Amino acid sequence: MIDIVLIDDDEVSTFVTEKYIHKHFHSPFRIFKFSSAVEALEKITDINPKYLFLDLVMPQMSGWDFLEQIDSEKLGSKIYILSGSMDLKDREKARKNQHVKKFLSKLSVKESMPEIFRD
Repeated sequence: MIDIVLIDDDEVSTFVTEKYIHKHFHSPFRIFKFSSAVEALEKITDINPKYLFLDLVMPQMSGWDFLEQIDSEKLGSKIYILSGSMDLKDREKARKNQHVKKFLSKLSVKESMPEIFRD
């Protein structure tokens, strides 16, 4: 069973991402959804997901703060930034972070899912 975590305070975005995961991921899986990075941080090591989709702009704790708090090496998840941000600084920061596989625009989720779940 493959575990997938979605961390996003936007319910519509989470719903859409979840639908595309169901459409493109064909192995047995479970999805854990968190609207708070703080809550996800408390539970992430127990879940140890293979895939982690992380929004950047959230109340209490941003996606960047979340990444600084987790031990990415120990976790071993494939981390994808999933953001509505069009800020080039965010894209560059994600590209430079060795633990982030890719920066995905929320608008391109549909096109990105087949590539993500190919490996």
